[in-house]
Amino acid sequence: MTTKLDKSLKREIQIKGNPFVVTIDPEGLKLVGKGRRKGLEIRWDEMISGEAALAAALQASIVNPRVNLEPSARNSKPKGSRRGRRVTARKRT
Repeated sequence: MTTKLDKSLKREIQIKGNPFVVTIDPEGLKLVGKGRRKGLEIRWDEMISGEAALAAALQASIVNPRVNLEPSARNSKPKGSRRGRRVTARKRT
C-alpha cells in the first residue's frame, strides 16, 4: 500500500560531494543547491507527457545568472568539518 502525496517532502542528497535538497510535492520535483531558493523544477504532467526532457533542455539553455544550482558558500562543506574554527588555549589564573 502506498501513501498519498498531499504535502511537500524534502530530503538532502549528496551529488559529487556537494549537498543538494530534493523537494517532491503534488505539483512535481525540484532540485536546488542547499541554501538556495531557485533550482530545477519538473512538473509531473511534463514528465508523463514526455516533455520533461524538452523542458529541462530549454531551461538549461536559457542563461539566467540568478539561478545557481551550486550549494551556497555556507553549505559547501559537509557537516562535521572544522573549517574556519580556531581553538585557542586559555590560561588559568
